[in-house]
Amino acid sequence: MSTTTCFSQGQLHILELLKYCKSEGAVEELDSVLSKYYEEKLQTEADRLWDEGVLDGEAIENILSEHLRTPYNAR
Repeated sequence: MSTTTCFSQGQLHILELLKYCKSEGAVEELDSVLSKYYEEKLQTEADRLWDEGVLDGEAIENILSEHLRTPYNAR
């Protein structure tokens, strides 16, 4: 019987890295490194959009005031 996975290659790689984390501190450090990586990627993209005029103060205010929570159905 063949099995399929719902994990992407990146997710599988992270799971592989986690087997080397022998303490909670190591997991937290890996989390910190990954968070910093994505923070830098996000900042680079935001800077690019700002420089191209796609993103401006008004657009940021609109994003900050946008309601993104999922509405719950009243039962």
